[in-house]
Amino acid sequence: MTTTTVRTAPRGAAPLLLTKRRIWIIFSALIAGMLLASLDQTIVSTAMPTIVGELGGVSHQVWITTAYILATTIVMPIYGKFGDVLGRRRLFMLAIAIFTLASVGCAFATDFWMFVVFRALQGLGGGGLMILSQAIIADIVPASERGKYLGPLGGIFGLAAIGGPLLGGFFVDHLSWQWAFYINIPVGVAAFLIAAFALRLPNKRADKPIDWLGVLFLSAATTCLIFFTDFGGSADFGWDSMATWAWGLGLLAAAAAFVFTESRAADPIMPLSMFRNPVFVNATAIGLALGIGMFAAIGFIPTFLQMSSGTSAAASGLLMLPMMVGLLGTSITSGLLITRTGRYRLFPILGTIITGIAMLAMTTLTAATPIWLICVYLFVFGAGLGLIMQVVVLVVQNAVPASEIGTATSTNNYFREVGAALGTAVFGTIFTTRLTDNLTSVFADAGASAAQADQAASTIDPAGLSALPDAVRERVVTAYADALAPVFWYLIPFIAVALVLAIFLKQIPLSDVAGLVARGEAIGGEEAERLEAEQRAAAAERSGAPSAS
Repeated sequence: MTTTTVRTAPRGAAPLLLTKRRIWIIFSALIAGMLLASLDQTIVSTAMPTIVGELGGVSHQVWITTAYILATTIVMPIYGKFGDVLGRRRLFMLAIAIFTLASVGCAFATDFWMFVVFRALQGLGGGGLMILSQAIIADIVPASERGKYLGPLGGIFGLAAIGGPLLGGFFVDHLSWQWAFYINIPVGVAAFLIAAFALRLPNKRADKPIDWLGVLFLSAATTCLIFFTDFGGSADFGWDSMATWAWGLGLLAAAAAFVFTESRAADPIMPLSMFRNPVFVNATAIGLALGIGMFAAIGFIPTFLQMSSGTSAAASGLLMLPMMVGLLGTSITSGLLITRTGRYRLFPILGTIITGIAMLAMTTLTAATPIWLICVYLFVFGAGLGLIMQVVVLVVQNAVPASEIGTATSTNNYFREVGAALGTAVFGTIFTTRLTDNLTSVFADAGASAAQADQAASTIDPAGLSALPDAVRERVVTAYADALAPVFWYLIPFIAVALVLAIFLKQIPLSDVAGLVARGEAIGGEEAERLEAEQRAAAAERSGAPSAS
């Protein structure tokens, strides 16, 4: 049986009682916020071919995903650290507001690069929603019981993995791609209201100077990293371009300045001391390797299903259902088992093995691959991810002091998102470069001039594909298959690295104390239940009503 250490609330403040009822009310707000952020990571995937076709950005479509991930990655450490020193409630509501307003901008964008800018703004809000949701759970639930809460949060990602593509496909087929962003408005308003009334957490004041130089240099290093990989993998620049290496030098300079700044900051945004913690380093490295392979694969599978298998946008979204079922099932199951046994080490090992098997199977995808077989691959892929994602977050939170929960959570997520940005940029560039070359060749062979072939390759979408002559359409389908399937071979080594890291992950006891309780900001466990019962009895006595037993 687990026990909860009771600490008193700050002097002069009414104690926050973490009763089971209050925990579930707060959890409902977190679910709403996580759904909002995770849904938008996937809803664009099925709508992407139509969006880039209408806005004229097929050859640059990787930036729709990269811009969102880049912005998300930059702000994650900021939200994590600021949440530790300022409190998380107001930051959570700010993130919801930014995300919702940026969704309005995406819906009304009139050209490709305007759309990309608003996608980046969405990322500024989405990063906060993901980090703060995970950190708040650590604040209110002990690590020994946290698995059963992190499991459903991981399941929300799985739900979004199917709900996003399915909704995106439905909107493209029956309304317009703009509805993929209109839908965020009511969800965002609802999430904001739930947070405003349900998320009763203590606010704080910073007692040390904020590390603004750290924020600046970390943001610069992240931006240089993404542009370095994107320029290096593009046909316009390449690895021998001076522009590419200018970004590389910028990365080295910004990273060096960041490390120097953190070593001297009074309250660093990413304390270097965390990197002397072997459990933290190992779990974070697993997230980095997994991010490279996971997001690159998820981002382009719906495009493959639409253009290579000939399915509609809605059907390609529906075909992601097996992945959601696999991820949801293993995420919740692993969370419950960790809560019951107190042991977590086995799950990342099994997860990386299963994910690697699925990735290997995806290298065989062609236009002739049966739909049922693709569904099997996706189910296995999702099942593997569900055994890793939230478990790694739990391990990191459990390995650091309660005062650094938000910082550790955001740092772990930061490196996973760096992996996602790298994977999407590098392997997305490989895909789009191969695809553009293949499509240009197809239209040139069909009798188009060089300029016409380039234009056709840049604006082809699912609707345009169905209008092409049969012979040309078949060659376009083959061009998509030939461009995407080999990319999975490049992702497998990163899953293998994650497996090796998971094997060496150390098992340590899970804490029995919630973050707020450990920091003296709340009262938890049986003591909280007793105090709430006494408060209700006193209130009933004052009103003259009989108290509930």
